[in-house]
Amino acid sequence: MSWMVGRYTSFVLVLLGTVITTLLAITSPAWLWAAVPLGLLTLLGVYDMIQVRHAIRRNYPVLGNLRFLFEFIRPEIRQYFLEDDTHAAPFSRSQRSIVYQRAKQEIDKRPFGTQEDVYGDRYEWINHSLVAAHVADPDFRVTVGGPDCTQPYSMSAFNVSAMSFGALSANAIMALNEGARLGNFAHDTGEGGISRYHRQPGGALVWNIGSGYFGCRDESGAFSEAAFVRNACTPQVKMIEIKLSQGAKPGHGGILPGAKVTAEIAEARGVAAWQDCNSPSSHSAFDSPIGLLHFVARLRELSEGKPVGFKLCLGHPWEWFAIVKAMLETGITPDFIVVDGAEGGTGAAPVEFVDHVGTPLREALRLVHNTLIGVNLRDRIRLGASGKIITAFDMARVMAMGADWCNAARGFMFAIGCIQAQACHTGKCPTGVTTQDPLRQRALVVPDKAQRVANFHRNTLHALAELLQAAGLSHPSLLRPHHIARRVSSSEVRLLSALFPELEPGELLRGEFRHTLFKVGWPMARPDSFQPAHDVTVALAAIHRAQTAAATA
Repeated sequence: MSWMVGRYTSFVLVLLGTVITTLLAITSPAWLWAAVPLGLLTLLGVYDMIQVRHAIRRNYPVLGNLRFLFEFIRPEIRQYFLEDDTHAAPFSRSQRSIVYQRAKQEIDKRPFGTQEDVYGDRYEWINHSLVAAHVADPDFRVTVGGPDCTQPYSMSAFNVSAMSFGALSANAIMALNEGARLGNFAHDTGEGGISRYHRQPGGALVWNIGSGYFGCRDESGAFSEAAFVRNACTPQVKMIEIKLSQGAKPGHGGILPGAKVTAEIAEARGVAAWQDCNSPSSHSAFDSPIGLLHFVARLRELSEGKPVGFKLCLGHPWEWFAIVKAMLETGITPDFIVVDGAEGGTGAAPVEFVDHVGTPLREALRLVHNTLIGVNLRDRIRLGASGKIITAFDMARVMAMGADWCNAARGFMFAIGCIQAQACHTGKCPTGVTTQDPLRQRALVVPDKAQRVANFHRNTLHALAELLQAAGLSHPSLLRPHHIARRVSSSEVRLLSALFPELEPGELLRGEFRHTLFKVGWPMARPDSFQPAHDVTVALAAIHRAQTAAATA
């Protein structure tokens, strides 16, 4: 009964008012002034509950209409009383608006010039060409699959990032997957396994396998080859992604309390219903870089040659270097790597992890890209990137830094109705996106939101094509750091190629360490262990002594 009091109070009051004033109007026509407006509000409430366009109105009949009224006058209220539209916390009003406009097929142009402070630190832009190019087809794609892959996948440049069923509602999962099917792009399952709601629409899946091995585990929680094969060999699964860490809470495991492990979630994860479900902080199928690469090779074999890679939020650089050294030693390479920035994360996490753990996307992506160039492996491995990617410029900047494709989570959440209420972890999402409450998620109408997902994807790629044309480029693979400029102070502008210089092919193999990070971290890395060969303090001290001796000489 509490749900009725909380969400339907205004409708019930209006209905009661209509009945009472109508009875009074029978005896005294003077009451019509109240009965007519209340009757109209009652009809509005009934319509709110049966319409399929707006989730807020379905969940909050009558009262929910105030949201659209306030949204209509919000620009004026913000202009005089609140923050500006470009203040991002975590996403600005401007960023959310562009998603809503493109998802709803509304005008996404802006009048009267930029709202950005073009002379402020960290302002960035893409340099245009006086000779614009022509992009014939904005459906940019990249083929994912190395020399050991027999079922390569043609990946869209823009895809749905990892979000699990359980974190998202059933209707949200179905809307995202149906949108992916309509737009011919990929939908990452998140580590919660492949649910019936992923399968029902039939959109392409990237199966994310975390340390809990959901969907491919035995009764003790260990990896199960038989269970893996049952899911991996289905045609809908296009790629397999081993999740090493994620931007929201890298290095942090978690427990889904038994009270939240419904029968549907248990089915998707391969666990017992209504019992605590544990996601360890690290994998049990391997404990070394070499072990990880053998696991990659085994999954590729078991999946009948589908692309297999891993996702990570970069932490200790020598651990990443150790994985690369393991590639060199074993000759095994993943087909792809997804770099998740610390600014990413749809799931709730401890504040300290959200704010202060993990490497931001640009630095992490550049390090991964450069390392692979330095060992002559970049051509064999595709790179995906995720972390607050909303607009075509976000995509262009990340792809200039080395990404072959981009993933977005919160952007696609906005496309299916998220209003950034930041109630994801409470089960009380007002739009039905991040809740398991059947009444709340009923407000999210799948066919309508699926089309918005496809619209957002298509219109964002169209905007990317326009950016590329202006820059004189015909494909995002041609983007380089020198195409993007950044203001680093009020009087200085630097190209990203100067801020993030690129290694030469084979540089690390030759032992040419021009950058301190490689000079310190590369010798510390061991292919047989994630533990460093020696303490970083010792390495830094040695470099300092060498530099002092050279300066003295």
